[in-house]
Amino acid sequence: MSPQHTDRSGKAITNDDGTATPRKRFGAGRRTAAALALVALVGFAGIGIQYADAAQAQRPKKDTVQRSLDALVKAGVAPGALASVRDSKGRVTNYTAGVNDPRTRAKVPTDGYVRMASNTKMFTAVAVLQLVDEGKVQLDEPIETYLPGLVRGKGFDGHTITVRHLLGMTSGLPEYDLPDVSVWGDRYYEPRDMLDSAFAHEAHAPAPGGQVQYRNANYIVAGLLVQKVTGRPISEVITNKILKPVGLHETYWPGVGDKTIRRPYAKGYLPDPETMKWVDTTQVDPSIAWAAGQMISTPSDLNKFLVALQYGKLISPATLAEMRDSKVFHPGGEAFPDLVWQYGLGATGYDLSCGGRAWGHGGDIDGYSSRSAITADGRAVTIVVTAGSSPVPDGVFQVLDAFDAALCAGR
Repeated sequence: MSPQHTDRSGKAITNDDGTATPRKRFGAGRRTAAALALVALVGFAGIGIQYADAAQAQRPKKDTVQRSLDALVKAGVAPGALASVRDSKGRVTNYTAGVNDPRTRAKVPTDGYVRMASNTKMFTAVAVLQLVDEGKVQLDEPIETYLPGLVRGKGFDGHTITVRHLLGMTSGLPEYDLPDVSVWGDRYYEPRDMLDSAFAHEAHAPAPGGQVQYRNANYIVAGLLVQKVTGRPISEVITNKILKPVGLHETYWPGVGDKTIRRPYAKGYLPDPETMKWVDTTQVDPSIAWAAGQMISTPSDLNKFLVALQYGKLISPATLAEMRDSKVFHPGGEAFPDLVWQYGLGATGYDLSCGGRAWGHGGDIDGYSSRSAITADGRAVTIVVTAGSSPVPDGVFQVLDAFDAALCAGR
């Protein structure tokens, strides 16, 4: 499908009804089926960007982003794909490819709602960092100060784990167990459920402050920190202090027990392991992800968030610098040593094939895989494929290549 241009609100004019290391290119390295284990992966100062969306001028019928999305669908990575690109002047173009329903062949809704999964971590991190700006939280204070007695287990203790360790994924905390979607998708979980599961395991080496070890449990604790310090639910804090102030009208924290997504939404799928047919996993209870991955948004709204963050609308420049102070992150582990990113405090740094670094995050949940980032000159890109895992062996890398191409297309 061709790019969909937007009106002044940034929405598409026509919508479907809904139903420190060497720089590495995103997709570099060995590509095998083990790449599907990359789950729940995971800018910022300038002047003069047009913060309001503007109508996009006519572009070639097939540009780099559209070709990349079409290629993802053609390769069988997912039934559908959608993206939003906001250039350095604030102009927005939205894209779709593939189908929203393999049976009816309905179109993917332009800039449709999706589960943003671990992109939520950026919002939770900003909520904590706003408390840092307000002098209510100190990054290098032990979590024990704010949540006494909570973090206890074999090989870890809240007295030695700081707020910075949590946000930067260097706490060494173990991860909680994630059952099959047929189990967690129907059940409501409290934050304590996830921590009880995590804290039953032994701590990960090394000691706090060491290498990045991506664990959702860190952000469950961070969410509880926000609630304890503010005395309010984290959903309310994020809504009132992040979403409303910068006009993120299409980003929200679903209510307790809510398994639905606002319309128009892009349906999410998983491949059936036996038939390899696509199974609809759109409607699930996302509470097992909570402050690590519960939120819902649209591609264009995620880009608005990145712009607001980069241009000082949410946290101070000094705190933003702390957010970007990063360590090397190997999301593919020893199996994929060439896949090298940076991880700060709830922000991932991607070194681009065209040079420079973009900052954002990513998210994977059963049904959706997304990547979102902004370059130094203010080009923001969010790409989503409507499958939480792909039957294509190197599908993960194909998505990363498309993301890199979209970020570099404005150069």
